[in-house]
Amino acid sequence: MKKNRALFLTAVASGTMLNPLNSSMIALALHSIQKDFQLSFTTVSWLISSFYLASAVAQPVTGKIGDIFGRKKTFLTGLILVALSAFGAPMSHTFLILLVMRLFQSIGSSAIYPAGMSLIRDHIKERQASALAVLSIFASAMVALGPTIGGFLIVWGNWPAIFWVNFPFIILSFLLGWYMFPKDIKQDKAHMKKLFSNLDFLGIGYFAAGMVFFLWFLLSFEGKIHYLSGFVGIIFFGLFVLRELRVKEPFIDIRIFKTHPKLSMVYIQFIFLNIFFYCLFFGLPSYFQEGLGLSVEMSGLLMLFMSGISIIISSVTGKWIDRAGVNLPIMVGSFISIIGALAFILFFVNTSYLGIGIILSIMGLSYGIGNVVLQVAMVKESPKEIIGTTSGLFQTCRYLGSILSSIILGLIFGKEVTAENMKIIGEVLLFTGIISFLMSLWFSRETFNYRKMRHV
Repeated sequence: MKKNRALFLTAVASGTMLNPLNSSMIALALHSIQKDFQLSFTTVSWLISSFYLASAVAQPVTGKIGDIFGRKKTFLTGLILVALSAFGAPMSHTFLILLVMRLFQSIGSSAIYPAGMSLIRDHIKERQASALAVLSIFASAMVALGPTIGGFLIVWGNWPAIFWVNFPFIILSFLLGWYMFPKDIKQDKAHMKKLFSNLDFLGIGYFAAGMVFFLWFLLSFEGKIHYLSGFVGIIFFGLFVLRELRVKEPFIDIRIFKTHPKLSMVYIQFIFLNIFFYCLFFGLPSYFQEGLGLSVEMSGLLMLFMSGISIIISSVTGKWIDRAGVNLPIMVGSFISIIGALAFILFFVNTSYLGIGIILSIMGLSYGIGNVVLQVAMVKESPKEIIGTTSGLFQTCRYLGSILSSIILGLIFGKEVTAENMKIIGEVLLFTGIISFLMSLWFSRETFNYRKMRHV
């Protein structure tokens, strides 16, 4: 593995990047798809909403399947599903078929991440944080560059091109994964049958239904709030908790959140981190174009201050964590977010383009550190046998953060994007930064206690 480390990581990273790439590229294709199928924007936007919904549910479900039946099989099967969508979507003659292909793409790319995280945990023992940082770099780059890549592709080959572009990455990841990933432990048919019969289908069903209805409720904040879906979601989550406490082999053993409190804290902090990031990622382009009257190109260049610094610091953070552990980076990342939020409130609206770039660089520094260190902390705090499931839940937290950020922006911006609104967003960022920092202090309390004992 030492000799083939780079190829192993390339196989995993080129697969795990497919989900963020496809979730971000679609934004620029909606207008073309709406025109071709002669539909309303609300209808076409289900290509985005359904992707988030399916990903949020599929991540932990496919992670559980990988934990039981094998990580390599799950990873390669996910790539096959993405390939099927990349082939079928451009051939779609109706919007319904296109939507189904988009769901295949979501479920397939969702299966890849938890399986990839498990493979790294199981087979890369040295400098593991640096290895996980590679995944963060690829994912951050795809989120940042996805809209730009999508724009070029649409000019070249219309909206079908954003599906075709998946093939080079799928082929690279599949071939490398086929040869580089160790074989899953072979199990006889009787044992496989037993594993399948013990799979908690009812628990999975309750979780999926609860997540779908709850996310439907959250997404409804952008228009008329659908309270019934929120109520139904709570009922299904209640049934899920009761089921998991009673069943012998649960889909998600929810007792883990009590027995592993640090893992629970990582999930909550990751939600806040993504609220922080996506409030900027979704909100700033609107302000630059509507509030400042900048072109799309200029807006994209300013956004690169944040995304570019985030990508650069990710690799450095991985090496830092390998040497120092997770506690100090978690605190530093959240503290920098407070500094960035204060600078945003005090200077962002009236500063020069260079000043905007400096403030966004601070924000990118915070997100780059936080994204890597929380990913490493999640792997560290997860029991080895369910790392696929816990990795899937980690990604679900990312989607919750992004959806909550869109709700916050909708409530703040209303019908107009103004400088005053941006100051309110800054206050939201400050609040999330303070909460994250307080959680990081709790997470690292053992380090403080240890140092205090040494001085006694």
